[in-house]
Amino acid sequence: MTNQDQSVGALGEAAVLAAILEVLRPASRAAVGPGDDAAVLDAATGRVVATVDTLVHGPDFRLAWSTGYDLGWKSAAVNLADIAAMGARPTALLVALTVPDDTPLPLLTDMAEGLRDACAALAPGCAVEGGDLAVSPTLTIAVTAIGLLDGTAVLRSGARPGDVLALAGDAGCAAAGLRILFDRFRDAAGNPIAVDASSLSVPERAQLAAQLRPEPPIGRGPVAARGGATAMMDVSDGLALDASRMATASRVTLDIAAAALGDDPATALSGGEDHALLAAFPPELALPRGFRRIGVVLPRGETAVLVDGTPYAGRGGWDPYREWDAAQG
Repeated sequence: MTNQDQSVGALGEAAVLAAILEVLRPASRAAVGPGDDAAVLDAATGRVVATVDTLVHGPDFRLAWSTGYDLGWKSAAVNLADIAAMGARPTALLVALTVPDDTPLPLLTDMAEGLRDACAALAPGCAVEGGDLAVSPTLTIAVTAIGLLDGTAVLRSGARPGDVLALAGDAGCAAAGLRILFDRFRDAAGNPIAVDASSLSVPERAQLAAQLRPEPPIGRGPVAARGGATAMMDVSDGLALDASRMATASRVTLDIAAAALGDDPATALSGGEDHALLAAFPPELALPRGFRRIGVVLPRGETAVLVDGTPYAGRGGWDPYREWDAAQG
């Protein structure tokens, strides 16, 4: 394999992460280390859950489309969802910003307001407790989220044949919102332009909000843990792709019912960034409030994900390296 073939763009996210984790794995002393939605660390007062996510101008957001408030809100929401996916309660955020030196101060204070309000609305009691500020040519937002477990962490590896597959939150709305941005708010040269919300229908505004200012069901994570969830994860890269990750980790096959995914199952399966919670529950238990049945867990077969009993052959979901390359043409 040539050096060019070894680039992150050529390999894709899964192969890049596998190579990095192969180097790091022997040093991990965590109760749950790399590979799930968040790490679980033993502490004197209990178990602490920690995760980190980065938003970069270009591949993850465009300033022409997102306000500072949107960016603050979204950067909090995507991290809170990973904490919830472990069945934990978010307690703190640490925020690192790298910004160009000509960045207007109001953009940053608007981001702070978005961070504050997202914590208050989605995870009451959680707040920004520290961080870092540095100069860079590219605006980057890196957030570390910390949470506490009241019981045992719910991993993506615990699904068992016979379990009910359930979802809390939306699937496909954020992807529909992104499609609206690319289809209707770019100039002739393909550059992003300001969003004119008055030109959108009410459903389109909701889809755009799901993309720019998502509202993951954070409170449903601990509820699912108390309700007996055997496996759970944040759906950030597309339902089909993330379901395949759960299936692989649990050594099972997941069969999803297309009829349970609304009017546009294809987008629900392939679109990312909704940050819904995908969970498995024993069949004898009632689903916790906020979760709806979307399928069933089967013994491991040749395919990780089925849709109505047929191997899923649609779009694979979000890969940041390949999607960014495609967006650049």
